[in-house]
Order: sequence, then structure tokens, then C-alpha cells
Amino acid sequence: LGSLIGSELGKSLDQADMMYANQAQSKAYAAPVGETISWNNPDSGHSGTVTPTKEGYSNTSGRYCREYSQTIYVDGRQQTGYGTACQNPDGTWQIVQ
Repeated sequence: LGSLIGSELGKSLDQADMMYANQAQSKAYAAPVGETISWNNPDSGHSGTVTPTKEGYSNTSGRYCREYSQTIYVDGRQQTGYGTACQNPDGTWQIVQ
């Protein structure tokens, strides 16, 4: 969730919301650029989307990276953030901005 975690709406997400959001983000790392991955927590009513917007190799680290946009919906309010995640040598992903 990167940039949205510290936001006012991001602080409204509970642990289950974070689990759903993190699963969507993991799927977005492998999804085609432009494909929107949605998540929804039926218990809280909170939801969101993650869309990979660009991919390529970092000029500085040489790692494969993906830029993405992410939107969360909490109690009828919407917030969008943007970030970049890069793949580590062991295959895990790290949010770098």
C-alpha cells in the first residue's frame, strides 16, 4: 500500500483490509501493465484497486521494477496513490517509492 498507509484514509484500514490489499498488490506484480486488480473486504465494506502502469529495469540497481497506481475506498471516500516496486534477487518485491 506504500504511500497510502500513512494517509488519513490509509489509517482507517484494518488488518483484514491490509491483507486483501496486499494480496491484490502481489497479483499486480505479475499482471499485465494496465490490468486493474481489485480487492474488497466484505466485513468492513472497504475496497480498492491496484493497476500496474509501467515496467522496466532500474537504471541504478538493474532490478526489474513496476510502477503502479493504487486507489482505496473507505466509507465512500476515495484516495489514489502511486508507487514503484522492484524485484529482489530472491524473487520478493520491495516498494522503493
